[in-house]
Amino acid sequence: MIDEETVAALFAAGSAVRENAYAPYSGFRVGAALVTSDGAIHAGCNVENAAYPVGSCAEAGALSAMAGSGARRLAAILVLGEGDALCTPCGACRQRIREFAAGDAVVLVAGPEGVRRRFTVDDLLPESFGPDNLGR
Repeated sequence: MIDEETVAALFAAGSAVRENAYAPYSGFRVGAALVTSDGAIHAGCNVENAAYPVGSCAEAGALSAMAGSGARRLAAILVLGEGDALCTPCGACRQRIREFAAGDAVVLVAGPEGVRRRFTVDDLLPESFGPDNLGR
């Protein structure tokens, strides 16, 4: 469980990085911020590319920042997009998150006005395959 102060910090970091998203093709800017078990926050934004499949998701950017810091476990992640529909992580990002999170890790889905919904990794990726399946 994460406290409201941490949720606010994740929202602030996700909002700030979302402003720097590079989305000239879709116009759909996304920010993601995660917190590790020691309280460190890492953020990332989506980066599109003219060769469409080589862009990267905001969640992947936040996870790369986390891994680059030496951390290997996240406690919660917030994904912030705009529009009426929930901006949940895509399938590939659900698997990326699972690599570094337990099934009960919190996934917050937000819009510009705040958190819209809370999930766990298990909610979004039930019966997932992860490091523990490989004895790690």
